[in-house]
Amino acid sequence: MEPCLWSRRRRTLRAKRTFTSQNRAAFLFLAPSAAGTVVFTLIPFGAVIAEAFTGMADGTFAGLENFILVVHNAAFRLAAKNTLRFMAVCIPLLMAVSLWTAVLVKAAADRSGVFKTTMLLPMAVPVASVVCLWKVVFHPQGLLNQLLGNTGGAGIDFMRQKSAFLVLVFTYIWKNNGYDMVLWLAGLDGISGELYEAAQVDGAGSWQKFRYITAPGLRGTASLVALLSVINSFKVFREAYLIAGDYPHDSIYMLQHLFNNWFVSLDIQKMSAASVLLETAVLFGVLLWRQRRGGHD
Repeated sequence: MEPCLWSRRRRTLRAKRTFTSQNRAAFLFLAPSAAGTVVFTLIPFGAVIAEAFTGMADGTFAGLENFILVVHNAAFRLAAKNTLRFMAVCIPLLMAVSLWTAVLVKAAADRSGVFKTTMLLPMAVPVASVVCLWKVVFHPQGLLNQLLGNTGGAGIDFMRQKSAFLVLVFTYIWKNNGYDMVLWLAGLDGISGELYEAAQVDGAGSWQKFRYITAPGLRGTASLVALLSVINSFKVFREAYLIAGDYPHDSIYMLQHLFNNWFVSLDIQKMSAASVLLETAVLFGVLLWRQRRGGHD
């Protein structure tokens, strides 16, 4: 019995040494990434939290004073309302349009390559080119106003009234439709064709196939598309800024405009407090969503 116990102990010690050496190698490979995360993410995030509780004049602890100033700031409320409104309108609309496009491309198997290329072309167009095109189209002396003038209508300054919001919505959907379409197509490819054949045999129509086969099979893809659509919605600031400048029409004054203007004026405490507020709201929303999803599951 003693030799068996000794050999078993030796194997255990050898396995521990191997595991320790593997851990050491893994930590060495991860060290540069971990150091970069700490230096460029965690430390700046901690500094933002510290600035949010720092007084603007003397740099002492200010408690919730900065947060109160931000909440009562009219520009912050306007920017937050417009950003939420933009996301509430654009994300469901983009998901619906891109899913409809993906279904059509999937159905047109012989010519799907042409349709895919057409839908993906806006992604290859530089932002500066998009801005130039939009200025040519929506300028007070642009193409649309010339068409309106030829038909007897009055000219419209599209970017200086509520129509600016519709222009921004159209820009976002036009720019991101192809990207989301590719994600939907990947999800559609993951659904077995045998399910559709069985449904066809049972006499199911196109809507019934979509409702009972396609929609349930795309639940995971829908979460991914929604997340990436939210991320891409913050990139539309580039077009809005280049077209309308620092202070566009009130309907498209977004949080990115607000932070950009506060950065120019070096309102660091306000920026920090607003960032902490938004991060807390996002985390609360994610936790609430996961709780409800867990309750349904």
